[in-house]
Amino acid sequence: MSISPAPEPGEPKGPSEPSPQPQDDSPQEAQQDPQAQQDPQNPYRAPDLYGTPTPYGTSAPYGTPAPYGSPAPYGPPTPQVPHTPYGTPAPVNPFAIASLVTGILCCLPGVGLLLGLIALPQIRKRGQRGRAAAVVGSVLSGTGLALAVLLFTTGAVDRAWRDVKEGVREGASLSLVKGDCFDADDGPKDTIDGIRTVPCAGKHEGEVIGTFKLRGNAYPGDDAVEDAGERCVGLRYAYAMDGWALPDDVDVYPVTPTKESWSLGDREVTCVLGSLTDGGTVTGSLRAEESAFDAHQVAYLKAAHVLDAAMDSAPDATDVEDDLPGHRAWARRVSTALAASSRSLRAHPWPATARAPLAALATRMDKARARWDEAARATDADAFYVPYDDGLTLLEPRTAVPARKALKLATTPPDLGAPDEGDDTADENAKV
Repeated sequence: MSISPAPEPGEPKGPSEPSPQPQDDSPQEAQQDPQAQQDPQNPYRAPDLYGTPTPYGTSAPYGTPAPYGSPAPYGPPTPQVPHTPYGTPAPVNPFAIASLVTGILCCLPGVGLLLGLIALPQIRKRGQRGRAAAVVGSVLSGTGLALAVLLFTTGAVDRAWRDVKEGVREGASLSLVKGDCFDADDGPKDTIDGIRTVPCAGKHEGEVIGTFKLRGNAYPGDDAVEDAGERCVGLRYAYAMDGWALPDDVDVYPVTPTKESWSLGDREVTCVLGSLTDGGTVTGSLRAEESAFDAHQVAYLKAAHVLDAAMDSAPDATDVEDDLPGHRAWARRVSTALAASSRSLRAHPWPATARAPLAALATRMDKARARWDEAARATDADAFYVPYDDGLTLLEPRTAVPARKALKLATTPPDLGAPDEGDDTADENAKV
């Protein structure tokens, strides 16, 4: 073996001659690596002892060492799980939250289970939080779905819905409208059961004089609903304008929503005229609106309604001693109404036959107003009773008979009962 001398400094380097390969007598000498053969295109290029480098971005053949910096020879790189900066908690999977919420509400059986099944694989793959929420939501939703299937298959839902509809039917007015006449299984009362509409020409227990709706989302309470029902009194004056023409046992009463029917959307108050006698009925329609009267009759009835409304606003306490401020306020309302009614009677041009009785009635109203005004200023119960008694006497129903007769209106006063002597409140609802 010869060793070539090293080139002198400054001497240009020539092309290096290939070094002779050591001879080996082993049988493997004949098995020359085809990669090690000299490139016929470039005879001066030394063979690559470590294999032919692959183009950038491609994988080397299996078993061939990959050059430095090239991709791994066993396939594409393994994707890395995204990570958050140090100290920042991993985000919570939104499907896990939705699964827990729907599972707790139980309003959509099965939805929480589906959302939980979507959330769990995403949590494992993305390294997110919320595994416990997804599991709990799935369990709750699955339980709700099982119960729903059980209820529907056993018919429990259908029975419960029938009970709800029956409860609403018992507490609502069943779409009665103004002018409808009806009979009821239990007779007229605040809640009517088993309503059946019937012709008004025949006998009937009640007649609808109007309806109105209450507002609000929450049930206002029994007392508030009862107070709202007092608006039916005003509807009575418009539907049956002459109260003296009504039978003595007929009065107005409201059919109001109950707490149970309110929760199901019932807001309607139905105002009814009907017999308050047990088992009592009315024959023929009670409807007598303004169009049924002439101009003079309407003028008188409107003036009477102003006073009637004030008289009907008496306080709940019967004894003055129990609510002196309430009775004084009531006396003030009556005094104001008497002044308005008297002005109306004096201002209308009555026919000649009605002028004298209407003038006399207006004079009595003026006298009664002075007594009611004195009662409104009373400092104690004793001071209230004296002018109050005088004011009621001046407004006795029979004092209006001559004026009604002249106007050809009903002349039979309503039967207010036979009060005991000394009953100071018996004529509170006296009508002019």
